[in-house]
Amino acid sequence: MAVIRTERGLDRLVNFSDATVAIAITLLILPLVDAASEIAHESFGTFISRNFWQLLAFAISFAVIARFWMVHHRVFEWVRGYDGTLVWLNFLWLATIAFMPFTTNVLSNTNGRRPEVYALYIGNLLAIALTMQLIGVVLTRRPELVRDEARGAMDSTRGWSAIIIIAVSLVLAVLVPAVGMFWLFLMFLSEPLHLVLRRLSPRPSQPTR
Repeated sequence: MAVIRTERGLDRLVNFSDATVAIAITLLILPLVDAASEIAHESFGTFISRNFWQLLAFAISFAVIARFWMVHHRVFEWVRGYDGTLVWLNFLWLATIAFMPFTTNVLSNTNGRRPEVYALYIGNLLAIALTMQLIGVVLTRRPELVRDEARGAMDSTRGWSAIIIIAVSLVLAVLVPAVGMFWLFLMFLSEPLHLVLRRLSPRPSQPTR
């Protein structure tokens, strides 16, 4: 597939991605904006108590999208060219990000122990991580798309460690819904797992020149 290296084209791709993420992260607050009218009729403490799950879901999803954007930003700092595969994978990643306000709203409005809701939300996170990893795989296999000085920084095992932890969290949230979203605290284990995967990897994950 032909590689395109126009700076304007790459800028448009990145700018479009940033705009989509910005819209998605802004939509997270809309349910709370609608609920703000309740403050006129009740105390602020009552408002916080009544909308606790909405506030918590907003905070979690804001942090999640911000973290995934940081990964996307770092990866595309490596990119010097693109092709059709990279563009469509990026659109797929954006679709999973755009879905976050919906899954967040579902989560915030069902504060009971419902495994299907946890599966929907954590499954959304897994889809985001997987599509980002696929982008990394394409860049690893097509080093001509990557800046020369960035090739040594590419490490696919970091992405796989996060995917494994999210997948485990998804399974546990369905099997043991009493713990619920707190299974995501397993993400703190992603760095130790990453170190293990790097040691077990038979060859460097970055492309060689």
